[in-house]
Amino acid sequence: MQKVNLAEKLAQFDSHWDPHVVADYNDNEVMLVKFQGEFPFHSHPDTDDFFLVIEGEVLLDVEDKTLTLGPGELAVVPRGKVHRPRALREAKVLLIEPRGVPNTGDAATAAPKPRI
Repeated sequence: MQKVNLAEKLAQFDSHWDPHVVADYNDNEVMLVKFQGEFPFHSHPDTDDFFLVIEGEVLLDVEDKTLTLGPGELAVVPRGKVHRPRALREAKVLLIEPRGVPNTGDAATAAPKPRI
């Protein structure tokens, strides 16, 4: 058991749409990622998608609406819902997903998830 300093971990990378695992929670990975621009529309057929904004603003397009999330706000996209996160300026986000879930919903196009 050890503490994780989110600011220190976020300072270790500059890339966007590139999740980094910072902790494990049961069979889930806790990840940090920086958003800027648009991520492709996608879905996860077998799991919900958890987003917690640490810094900045995230627009979360979910089927017929857009949620605007600021620091300290979170949203959970239900499994199977088509969605797309985007950020006009860089946003820092914490994600929780079951271990091995591809961030694009498709293993062939998923980003690797390095542990930091």
